[in-house]
Amino acid sequence: MPQTAFPIDQTTLELESLTADVVALAMRAGASDAEVVVREGDEFSVTVRLGEVETLKESGSRGLGLRVFLGKRSASTSTSDLTAEGIRQLVDGAMALAKVTEEDPFNGLPEAAEFGALDGDLHLYYDDVYSLAGPERIEWARRAEAAALSADARITNSDGGSFDASTGRKVMANSRGFVGGYRTSYAGVSAAPLAMDASGQMQRDGWWSSARRLTDVESPESIGKEAARRTLRRLGARKVPTQRVPIVFAPEVARSLIGSVFEAASGDSIWRHASFLAGKLGEQIAATGLTIVDDNAMLLPTGAGGFGTSPFDGEGLPSLRTVVVENGILRNYLLNTYTARKLGMKSTHNASRGLAGTPGIGCGNLYLEPGTLVPDEIIGSVTAGLYVTSLMGFGTNLVTGDYSRGATGLWIENGQLTHAVEEVTIAGNLAEMLRNVTAIGNDLVFRGSVASPTLRIDGMTIAGA
Repeated sequence: MPQTAFPIDQTTLELESLTADVVALAMRAGASDAEVVVREGDEFSVTVRLGEVETLKESGSRGLGLRVFLGKRSASTSTSDLTAEGIRQLVDGAMALAKVTEEDPFNGLPEAAEFGALDGDLHLYYDDVYSLAGPERIEWARRAEAAALSADARITNSDGGSFDASTGRKVMANSRGFVGGYRTSYAGVSAAPLAMDASGQMQRDGWWSSARRLTDVESPESIGKEAARRTLRRLGARKVPTQRVPIVFAPEVARSLIGSVFEAASGDSIWRHASFLAGKLGEQIAATGLTIVDDNAMLLPTGAGGFGTSPFDGEGLPSLRTVVVENGILRNYLLNTYTARKLGMKSTHNASRGLAGTPGIGCGNLYLEPGTLVPDEIIGSVTAGLYVTSLMGFGTNLVTGDYSRGATGLWIENGQLTHAVEEVTIAGNLAEMLRNVTAIGNDLVFRGSVASPTLRIDGMTIAGA
């Protein structure tokens, strides 16, 4: 193949042509099927600490991943060398690997009729994330930190303020006729101040805002002030006695519970029988009124695409909205093509794909549908309990559902937040916790691809003093 088949030195790289060329090259090398993914992107990141630039990074990257099939054998390789010679070595390596792998009857691309992409603009890319000049980006980080430092005399130090921006592009093609691509953008600002109480004890917390476009990012001043408020409320933290009480999860930590449900409902966990949800389709697994949705095509209230939105999944199947749990009933597992075949089911179009390796299973915009209660009402309903604001460690056993995490937060007494709590562990069983959800807030906000409103769960144990 002539060198000009891979025009990597041109300012505008025709990634669609590149992916199609690599697919064709793999097929000529003897593959029965081939799939190519190309990603390129750039990013800017700055952290300012005590007004001075601490880290500054600008980078760009481009890489290509190839998956080839020899009947029911498959292998994948990746490279950042997009010269003609680099591509040839990539194809040769993938073919050599495929010849020595074992056959798997569930291997293979989806059927040709299944491929597709959502039409129209999903509002994933905005030019304005790079509309600020370099000094202005640094100033955004500086403004966020300054707002936190000036909020209260007890805030004496900082882990910094930051500003980040990035853009990316993904193109996929395969030997069954699919070619698709899309661009994404991101901008964000954060602050992480430290506060000291009269006894010299220090506490740290932070806050952030991120969006597809810069105009949707909250102001650096508001982020700094909120970071300061969250840090100050942790002063005077202490342990509480071991007891069994209601737990109220703030949205930023409740989303980790929703993520655990996703992992338990993932096809990889189900077919391996490594999940407490295996064999539970159609059964009541959670409280009535609890509904969890995975929507890969969702637009946010701002009109921008969600962080989990894309026109197609990691195998080239059009994005879908999948109800995972509906009013407490488990309706769907989350599947890619491989796990769907293992289970005798259909893909839910949840394949995720990096450059190397086989497709995994990823969420789109995964969320718990909001209830009607404002958070203050939920807190006000608790006579004694813990309002959890941060979690530590990874303590969910998906096989048994056993749950144990280090936690910090605020103690609730007679419906009021009183003092800060630290150095405690909260424990329960995720299967029981889902059934014991007694209140769901109305405060659903997407700060990432997984989101939840405030949650109250009864019957959990706090292990403390």
